[in-house]
Amino acid sequence: MDISVVIPLLNEEESLPHLIEWIHKVMRENSFSYEIILIDDGSKDNSWQVISDHSKADERVKAIRFQRNYGKSAALHVGFDAAQGEVVITMDADLQDSPDEIPELRRMIVEDGFDLVSGWKKKRHDPISKTIPTKLYNATTRLMSGIKLNDMNCGLKAYRKDVIKSIEVFGEMHRYIPVIAKAAGFSKIGEKVVQHRKREFGNTKFGLNRFINGPLDLLTITFMTRYMKRPMHFFGYWGIGFAGIGGGVLAYLAILKILGMTGVIDPVAISYRIPALFFGAVFFLLGVLFISTGLLAEFIGRHSADRNDYRIKEKTGLD
Repeated sequence: MDISVVIPLLNEEESLPHLIEWIHKVMRENSFSYEIILIDDGSKDNSWQVISDHSKADERVKAIRFQRNYGKSAALHVGFDAAQGEVVITMDADLQDSPDEIPELRRMIVEDGFDLVSGWKKKRHDPISKTIPTKLYNATTRLMSGIKLNDMNCGLKAYRKDVIKSIEVFGEMHRYIPVIAKAAGFSKIGEKVVQHRKREFGNTKFGLNRFINGPLDLLTITFMTRYMKRPMHFFGYWGIGFAGIGGGVLAYLAILKILGMTGVIDPVAISYRIPALFFGAVFFLLGVLFISTGLLAEFIGRHSADRNDYRIKEKTGLD
């Protein structure tokens, strides 16, 4: 199969018929073999009925329906798991991503040899309340990850099949898939300027919680890409450092006590040794805490259950 189109969605009953027919048209014009995988992330409108009708009419339209809303990362995770195409295209369901971009995105993967190609909505049709945070987010992510993409979170992306089968997307990490892919060894990441269309139906899902979740997720993914398999290396370094400093101070004070150099009635000695004792004890305890946290993280990482465990209500067109 040439292409799998993976589309997460939430309450997009009006957009879906137009999007599905548009994708069919592009695929026919280019003679691609393909499948469309729609993931209904707990929609409350008539989205699933629209999807079911299209799936019955064309077996290439396949879908998964969550029992409740889990978020875009969860939808992409199950969509990636089901995808069979040699090139996987992701796009949003709100008609702001154009299916006409698919042939060139596929060509960049197949002919130019990219592992991942991210769309860049250079000219956006979003309110300033969305564009400014997006620019700040992209600048920060470029700085911390070293990946020179102008639009890290663009929903329109193309992947080599090996990429989506080798990475794990969970929590809210869909914003950082290029970072995750690079950490997994897929370093040939490209970018293509794509059309950004105005929303025709429904309402934006952009919320103020992204102002908080975005930076937190970036810190999380930065830590995980470096220390996911060895958290003790992170916590252990800090723990040894703190414990070493604190232990050294305590050992110094103990030696003074043993050698009878404490100066029981010396007010100058007391004035610096009591704070030093407090400082040493605090740093030593911090060291023990960091090392204990590292051991706990190692244990959880090696014995935790699958984090991507989502309740699927029903499927259509898929086994």
